[in-house]
Amino acid sequence: MKKFLILALAVLGLASCANKAQIDIVLEDGPEKDLVVKRLDVGQMQVLDTIKTDSEGKVSYKVKIAEGQPQFLYVFYGEKSIVPLLLEEGEKVEVLTDTLGFYTVSGSENCDKLAYVESEYKKVGSQIQSLANSMEAAQTDEEARIYSNRIAQIYIAYYRQCLRYVMENSHSLTIIPVCSQQISEDLPVFSQATDAMIFSSLADSLEATYPESQYVKAFRNEADARMDYLGLLNRISSAEPVSFFDIELPDINGQKVKLSDVDAKEGNKVVMIHFWTPVQPAQSMMNIEILESLYSDYHKRGLEIYQVALTPDKAGWARIVKEQNLPWVNVCDSRGTASPYVQQYNITVLPLSFFLADGDLLSEQLSDEKSIRKALDKMLR
Repeated sequence: MKKFLILALAVLGLASCANKAQIDIVLEDGPEKDLVVKRLDVGQMQVLDTIKTDSEGKVSYKVKIAEGQPQFLYVFYGEKSIVPLLLEEGEKVEVLTDTLGFYTVSGSENCDKLAYVESEYKKVGSQIQSLANSMEAAQTDEEARIYSNRIAQIYIAYYRQCLRYVMENSHSLTIIPVCSQQISEDLPVFSQATDAMIFSSLADSLEATYPESQYVKAFRNEADARMDYLGLLNRISSAEPVSFFDIELPDINGQKVKLSDVDAKEGNKVVMIHFWTPVQPAQSMMNIEILESLYSDYHKRGLEIYQVALTPDKAGWARIVKEQNLPWVNVCDSRGTASPYVQQYNITVLPLSFFLADGDLLSEQLSDEKSIRKALDKMLR
């Protein structure tokens, strides 16, 4: 019984150690200094503890780490991160550092790789910053151009170096900080749209190794967002060029009607886009007094009207359309003047008309019968 109890305690002890990692730190010239240990959560740092070195600058710290979920930890001195770590459960690492952040770490392959990643990033950052300062102080445009070209060369070379690293270490979490590095505030290292395919492939590799990691799940989201953006760019590049903002709104039967479909319909040579509001009686009367006459005179010659009511009162709009028995396309935007089409078509007054002819939007804005007839006579000779 006693042997069984000792064995059980030993097993419990091993299990307790297995889900923790230990950090033994020696801080050079750092007796009795406060250090802060932080963990990188998705998008933010979380303070885990404040630890104090002894009279010899030494301190040990244990942190709980779940199986299969390595953690990025950072040791801070004051506001400065001096030691980055990537630890798995059961690991014990020894760190020799100073308060400026010059450090060595042993006992973890992940930490070795992370140290390399951080060192290379700092090196290229220092090079680019030095060249940027020189370019700022350049006396001539030619001298500034030389520095600018050199910065571009360093960036391209570093991008290729990072690409090689992430492909060779696709199952290591250390690729995540590499993929998030910035050359400047507006220039990520991986700045090309086609990098989305690389991110997606890397996410597949990481998920196979660390399926429960919060870092991997966040990286997958980033990869998916990049793939969505790449898909959007591909759709835009392959789309038929148009010179107008398309409109898609419901008619009185609740069926959505697209402006582009009306424009593409056989026999429609010119589409008049007419924005109005049924709230104003004068604009409702314009349907009878002007638009019906225009439709009667020009419809057989190729005119179609796409009339857009800007009003939250859909019931009132539908009633007017039915009472007036309007024969052309009538749609309603219940967002009223908050509709995005107001901004896209630069609508500042109502009513207002535009013309689409042969797929092109004419820039002229028309608001009276005389100018509308003049434009139609010219287009529908």
